Amino acid sequence: MSSTSSWAPSPPCPPRALYDVPAPAKLNLFLHITGRRPDGYHLLQSVFMLIDWADTLHLQRRPGGHISREDLNGDAPALPEHDLVVRAAQALQQATGCTWGAHIALDKRIPQEAGMGGGSSDAASCLLALNRLWGLRLPLPQLMTIGLQLGADVPFFLGGHHAWVEGIGEQLQPVPLPPARFLVLKPPSGVATPDIFRHPALQRDCTLADRHDFLALDAQALYQYGHNSLQAVAQQLCPDIGWGLHWLQQQGLPGRMTGSGSALFAPLANETDIDLGTLPPGWQAKICRNLSAHPLQA
Repeated sequence: MSSTSSWAPSPPCPPRALYDVPAPAKLNLFLHITGRRPDGYHLLQSVFMLIDWADTLHLQRRPGGHISREDLNGDAPALPEHDLVVRAAQALQQATGCTWGAHIALDKRIPQEAGMGGGSSDAASCLLALNRLWGLRLPLPQLMTIGLQLGADVPFFLGGHHAWVEGIGEQLQPVPLPPARFLVLKPPSGVATPDIFRHPALQRDCTLADRHDFLALDAQALYQYGHNSLQAVAQQLCPDIGWGLHWLQQQGLPGRMTGSGSALFAPLANETDIDLGTLPPGWQAKICRNLSAHPLQA
């Protein structure tokens, strides 16, 4: 990556040179595939919503430029070239010439292979925290440029607000969403995103939605708007998705898949009482609230 900023010595370091920062998940309220570019990337429309299911990153500033990483849940971290947190830290070093290093410990709570953006959120929180921990003070647009090279969802988490999303995921417009509660389910199995996008049965010609029409809806209609174009194919590849949708229907809940799955969600009325004891072993379930803004927005 070419340098976008010259690095200067950092200001006095925060106490203990240590930050503990959250990395919240997202839900796709809907996800419409509207076309495909000549380079193979799919065009989409969606609304990304921040929720309070979150990972936590513990970052400690260290001299010498080395980036180390551990997983506090006992899992072996991915190889550095595949680990978005390590790649985010290295990309920030490369973009600025910064010679500080860091040790990053990840308390992973967001399910993987869920379509909830956990890896992208971890990368975004890493960029935001190290930008301050290393005293870089890069403005948000420069962090967005770095984040987009890590993944299409990373700029959303850097932006810090619910967003109307278009293009390949890089066109973001903040949108207000009313406070709400959601039941989020994660089956024990997952599905590979590339397998969905290359599937011949994937619907790729959704009619364009209108952001103003969406925002004019009342809360109940807003949280049941549209559909997820990936859901039908994902359900073929991962039968647990169909089981979970049926379970939600039995609870009287209008469930759908988020992102490329396999997590499912349904809006809850305040008085809704759900018996999670009927879920089979291996399923994860959490009642979540949407956030007014990213916890690191300030």
